[in-house]
Order: sequence, then structure tokens, then C-alpha cells
Amino acid sequence: MDSPSVLVVDGNSLVHRSFHAQAHTATRSSAGVPNWAVRGLLGQLIAAIDRLRPERVVVGFDDPDASVRRETWPTYKAHRVEKLDSLVQQLALAAEVLRGLGVAVVVPPALEADDVLCSTAALARREGGTAVVVTSDRDAFALIDDSTAVLRIINGGVDASPLMTAERLVLLMGVRPEQYPDFAALRGDPSDNLPGVRGIGPRTAARLLGEFGSAQAAFDDLEAVRARVGNGVAARLSADGAREAWALNRQVMAMRADVEVVAGPLPLAESAVAGVCAEQGLTFTTRNALRVLAGVESDGPVDVPVTTGWVDRWPAPAARRLPKLPPRKPRVEQLALFD
Repeated sequence: MDSPSVLVVDGNSLVHRSFHAQAHTATRSSAGVPNWAVRGLLGQLIAAIDRLRPERVVVGFDDPDASVRRETWPTYKAHRVEKLDSLVQQLALAAEVLRGLGVAVVVPPALEADDVLCSTAALARREGGTAVVVTSDRDAFALIDDSTAVLRIINGGVDASPLMTAERLVLLMGVRPEQYPDFAALRGDPSDNLPGVRGIGPRTAARLLGEFGSAQAAFDDLEAVRARVGNGVAARLSADGAREAWALNRQVMAMRADVEVVAGPLPLAESAVAGVCAEQGLTFTTRNALRVLAGVESDGPVDVPVTTGWVDRWPAPAARRLPKLPPRKPRVEQLALFD
């Protein structure tokens, strides 16, 4: 894919990921506020913009106060424990910091970041442009089409993450993008308290969809499932509650495309980028942030606002050095994701 017209980022996903991965650094802003997850989000955003060179960018967050899905389906995410106060604070801080940069932030009332991703992809499609979705959540695979790709953040960050297209999704998971909602509904999502069809895992779900095209077709012809996939799979699909579980998951997992989205243009203002870098303690990456976000190249010292009271424990104390392990040979399928 050429440079996308819009980069849309799942703010909740990347803040959560950074919160747990970077907690050991215990970094704080110049005001003494914990900010390691915010710094992680900013680092991923800068890296993604540097790699993909979009024309515009928007970041979506869940509404922290209300949820249409939880009101409609009370069991949705009901098993999750309350977020730590420090995570809640950093989610709010992340939105504030991004707005300070000049990045467009969308928090849809009673909806989620997923709905912002879906709506932005739909907007780019209507405009005749392209979009790249940046997230660590696999649900975004359902958004892939000729105009939308997904950069799914995995261990190693942006540079180690493949840009998922329709062809690569088939290679990785054995299903086409339009089949992914059925695949996810059959498999279920324990993290959202959405059990799938009992006994149907990813391989079986992919095989069913490969044979029948859709879960609906498989449920409607259990005799064909028995003949082409096996008695055991047919029995699981015909079990009490199986079809209802799949149908419920499809409803709950469906993303909305009607969120009002306005993506902000790049580059950003130099003063805003320098100011946020200083406030968040990104002194070692200010030059790179200015280059990527503001389009400013500088060989000399970077003039950033002076701050006081900065409490930051980065870099963390050196850990005990472990012996190097021989590199693992990547699977052929993994290599093909980066071709």
C-alpha cells in the first residue's frame, strides 16, 4: 500500500499495551504525573507515522463513562476487574497530550475506539482514499479490504509488526477479511466475556469457513458439515446454544461505521511537538519527533521549552545480563507477511 490518506490509531489498545509493558520504568511527566503508558503511545504513534507517512491522523478512545454494548448486553466485559487508577489517569492524560500535539482525538459517546477505527476506514473509502488501522487488537482484521490495511502491533513494536492485507490475513489465519467476523464469533473472545461455540477453535472455524463460506451456511446444512468436516464438528454446531452463541457474538462484535470523524492533517506545529516532548520527558527523542511529526530537520541542539520538577526514572537500571539464545528460525508464513 502507498502512503495512506488516513492513519487511525486505537488509543485504548496501545495505552493498555504500553501500561503493562513499560510499568517497570515508572516514568513521570514534568508535573510529576505517571506517564509511562502515554510515552509508549507517543513512541508507537511516531514510529507508525514515520513508517507509513500518512496525510492525516486520528486517534480513537473508548468512552470511559458509558457503553451501549454493556447496556444492551450486561455480560459484555462483565468479568473484568476495575481498571487501576493509574491506568485510568493515563488514558485520560493520553487524550489530553494528543490534543496538545494537535492530533485529532475522537471519544464517541457510549461507544469504543473500534467504532472510530471502522468509521474512519469507511470515511477514507468514501473519499476514494486509503486507511491504515494501528492496533494490537485482532478484531480490526474485519476492516481489511482494498482500501484498508491493519498494522497490528506485536512484540517488537511498529517496525516488527506486519502490515496486514487481505492476502496476508488468508496466509496467517486461513480466512478472508469478510469472513473474519464469523471466525471471531465461532471462536469467541474470552477477554470480552464472549464464549464461542463450544469445541470450535481457530483451526476448525477456518476450515468451516473455507468449506462453506459463512457460519450461517454451515449452521443451515449440518448434514453437509457431517459429510465434509466430520461428525464431531456437526455435533458441536447442533448442540444447544451453539447457534445462539455465534449469533450473539456477531451482534456484540459488530463495529459501527457512523461515528463522526474528522482526521487532522500532518505535519503538526513545531512548537506543539517540542512542548509536548518537554512536558512528557521525551528529551532523547525530541529531534526524531520534530522530524516525523512536524517535518523539521535539525542537526544542531533542539530548542525545547525549559521545564522544572521533572521526575523520570528512564532509562531503568541495567538488568542482569542473560546469555544470548540462538535466533529462532521464523516460519515461512511469518516471513511472507513482510514480503
